[in-house]
Amino acid sequence: MPVAYTPGLRVTADTLVRQERRLPLRGEVLVKVGDAVEPETVVARAEMPGEAHIVRAAQMLGVEPQELEAHLLKRPGESVAAGEPIAETRGLWGLFRSLVRAPAAGAIEEVSAVSGHIRLRAEGRRIEVAAHVRGRVTEVLEGEGAIIEARGALVQGIFGVGGERRGRLRLATQGPDRPLRPGEIGECAGCVLIAGSGADGRALREAAEAGAAGLVAGAVNDEALREYVGYDIGVAITGQEEVPMTLILTEGFGELAMARRTWELLASLAGELASINGATQIRAGVIRPEIIVTRTGAAESPPSAEAELSLVVGARVRVLREPHFGALGRVSALPAEPTEIETESRVRTAHVQLDEGPEVRVPRANLELIQG
Repeated sequence: MPVAYTPGLRVTADTLVRQERRLPLRGEVLVKVGDAVEPETVVARAEMPGEAHIVRAAQMLGVEPQELEAHLLKRPGESVAAGEPIAETRGLWGLFRSLVRAPAAGAIEEVSAVSGHIRLRAEGRRIEVAAHVRGRVTEVLEGEGAIIEARGALVQGIFGVGGERRGRLRLATQGPDRPLRPGEIGECAGCVLIAGSGADGRALREAAEAGAAGLVAGAVNDEALREYVGYDIGVAITGQEEVPMTLILTEGFGELAMARRTWELLASLAGELASINGATQIRAGVIRPEIIVTRTGAAESPPSAEAELSLVVGARVRVLREPHFGALGRVSALPAEPTEIETESRVRTAHVQLDEGPEVRVPRANLELIQG
């Protein structure tokens, strides 16, 4: 029987979740192997050096570089506030005073008698990486972070915007084929809303203004996404957008109902704490947006190993191209020989029995496996 490998979305109620939590620069790891962690537990931190500011102090004071030291109000190693005087000259009888002020808060690093410059280092910034999920530390990445493993439910989406957030799952519509409409948001501060077939720009804005941490929907159209983000967004990589609420699409763009299986899983988890991330990368090194709901004691009782994904008869799939874009079904046959399709190309195809429709013939490259 022909077998093909196609990366696919995972929608599963019980799997082993492995999260790599890594700093962008070397720092201090605060956990050890075996530690139990909560989503907000800080596992690693680092100090990001502040920006260096070069102040042409001698030139500003009208003195020679070697004379600058005599006019300093602050010495190397001393802290300064933004706008605080750091050097000055006084004319005859104290008149015609000239001042050099600090361009930012920080500390004086160096005073050069050669150039007449003062180097000021702005205050640094602490970077912290949280566990993001409830689980257990299984590996420490020396000076960089840790690997967290947990057992729980995992739902991957097609596309998302916005970074990591956490909140309780809450159903915002009555079914997977119902859109979220303006005026129907309700109390949702800190929640992750499950919004059926999608939402327009106004509904997205209302949910964000009401304090929702995230919104998971079947689809939204381009106009709504552009209105929410504020600009046309590329699809190469996302996750760094400055948006008040993470948005994850499970099916695609346009008007698509959330897959019933996905809806039923998320509905069964309503009220549970979810860890979400809208980061998406569709090219090399594929990254999918994720909704993770972990269980207590995950590391002590991992689930059985999951089978390798492969396209075989009976496999659960999603169609990725029109005219059946977003449709779910099961593979009913895998012809061994290439078949001519509408474009007159000869490709390997699969026969798919759609959940809500007929059996169709689809190029295998236009199918995505769904695991779980």
